[in-house]
Amino acid sequence: MSSMTLSDSQELSAVLAPVFHDLPDGIMVSDKSGRILYSNAAARRILGVEVLDLDPDERARIFGCHLPDSVTPFPSGRLPLARALCGEVVQDVEIFVRNEGVPDGVWIKASAAPRRDEDGNVSGGVVVFRAITREKKSLEAIRRLSSAVEQTADAVMITDMEGTIEYVNPGFERMTGYSREEVAGRTPRILRSGKHDTRFYEDMWSTVLGGGDFRGTLLNRKKNGKLFHAEQTISPVRGSDGQNAFLVSVLKDITERLQNLQLHVEMDVAQQVQQRLYPRSAPRVPGFDIAGAAFPATTMCGDLFDFFPMPGDCLGLAVADVCGHGLGPSLLMAQARAYLRSVAISCFDVGEVLRRLNEILVVDSDVRDYLTLLVARLDPRGRTLAFANAGHVTGYLLDRNGKTRERLDSTGIPLGMFAGREFRSGPSIPLKRDEIVVVFTDGLTEIGESEGNAFGTDRVLKFVEDHRHESSSDIVHGLYEATKTFGGASLQTDDITVVVCKVEAAP
Repeated sequence: MSSMTLSDSQELSAVLAPVFHDLPDGIMVSDKSGRILYSNAAARRILGVEVLDLDPDERARIFGCHLPDSVTPFPSGRLPLARALCGEVVQDVEIFVRNEGVPDGVWIKASAAPRRDEDGNVSGGVVVFRAITREKKSLEAIRRLSSAVEQTADAVMITDMEGTIEYVNPGFERMTGYSREEVAGRTPRILRSGKHDTRFYEDMWSTVLGGGDFRGTLLNRKKNGKLFHAEQTISPVRGSDGQNAFLVSVLKDITERLQNLQLHVEMDVAQQVQQRLYPRSAPRVPGFDIAGAAFPATTMCGDLFDFFPMPGDCLGLAVADVCGHGLGPSLLMAQARAYLRSVAISCFDVGEVLRRLNEILVVDSDVRDYLTLLVARLDPRGRTLAFANAGHVTGYLLDRNGKTRERLDSTGIPLGMFAGREFRSGPSIPLKRDEIVVVFTDGLTEIGESEGNAFGTDRVLKFVEDHRHESSSDIVHGLYEATKTFGGASLQTDDITVVVCKVEAAP
């Protein structure tokens, strides 16, 4: 169907005018190009401008249409009439209009629908709109604000200037355990924990009654007696007469955040204490190059390595792995280290060292707390190595070519599980120049296991073989870096500990 002619427009106006002239809502009818064919008196009065014979592309600018923020120009393609001409039915779009005819501006709500010809094609559009008074606008803003306050997770409390509670939101009820009915007409004193002195509350009231905002962290008490920390703001709000009419308080429960912060501080302190338990440096033993390091998976480490004196001017070497990792295993590790040193200083036989240590741990530890431990006794003068292994992963003695000469296999069960157990000592192994002893925890070999391709013992031994001419310290840290490269994006899920002892020329 072709566009409506001027005579058609005049005929349409003649028909519609008597019907729509006195309606309080503005009405505009357009053809399919967007040209206005008819508008009633209310439309001209509300918009403040004549609406006929305006170019559709210029209409939004001439009308002065803005988004509800009253600043941003309303996109012409998203105006209700433009959307109706695309076949869309539009309901209650809020628009702010400001132009020479309405310099103070007016909010309107507009709805639009397409006009269709007998074939169902869009032939034009109809827009109906009404002015929203400032009072209505304010009421709508209040409703939106009220809805937001009702749904916020923070607690909101409103009192009069005397402190009598007039309103609390659901967040307050959840946070404190008090219902609205229980607190209505009472004061915020019901939340006092007794942990703040009178001066604190005097300063708080002095601030808000003086027109200022109070901000602070309060220790409050819930209905069930449980204490909680809250970041709290209290702000005075003026009434229509300009005087402070009521107080609004917002509380955010930060108890869990403070607890996590305290735990973080405690873990940091525990980590510092634990790090002091590890040897600051390996002992210097003539004819040997010794190094060790632990690489925790978390803040706290459940692995142990240590060097300590043993009878006969021998040096003890130990690598242990406590079940699990974190705070609990790290405490057991520290306990085991202290016991190990006290036992080893007077015990020459490494199997006997494990037996005595096991008896102590069985008494002091829970059955679920156990550790694997490989203890070796290095005799620098005799250039021999003796070991006992309580369920720990196998250690290795590699010859000068980097091939396995001896395996330091398990000789007993893990420590701390059962009393009355014996632990066999392996034979004293003579050591030769350029040989290497390497002991580690299973965290080293299990990197990549979750992806089905663990680093494995073979890669550990191959790395040591390929780097056997480097220092013990370089081998220890190189192994760890090799696992990181191998694992790629895989997270380290277990603690890693490595001790390496290279045999050098006899002193």
